[in-house]
Amino acid sequence: MNFKDKEAIYLQIADYVSEHISLGKWQPGEKIPSVRDLATSLQVNPNTVMRTYEHLQQLEIVFNKRGLGLFVGDDAINRIQAIRKERFMQQELPEFFNSLYLLGIGPEEILKHYQDFKKTKNLNHENK
Repeated sequence: MNFKDKEAIYLQIADYVSEHISLGKWQPGEKIPSVRDLATSLQVNPNTVMRTYEHLQQLEIVFNKRGLGLFVGDDAINRIQAIRKERFMQQELPEFFNSLYLLGIGPEEILKHYQDFKKTKNLNHENK
């Protein structure tokens, strides 16, 4: 995993875990990697992963079964989508609109590119 300088590592790891859940790699009710296992695979300090998991527990994306480990919450995908949507709307979309404005790109051009993007995503999904 390549970490970005502008965001805390534990939040980037939270995005990594959330992406695995969103893509169905880790299903609701399924046990997720231990702190030690994830820290080893991502080559980070276990304390950083612990902080990530505490953060995800506060957001009710994962939950702890005492003595068994951490598991994906039943409503994790919906919670992840809501959190990511809010972040996108508040942070990324204004920057995106500013870029469109400065580059003189109109909604029609964006719509065409988005439709092409969706076609390739659907084709990739069908081929799996």
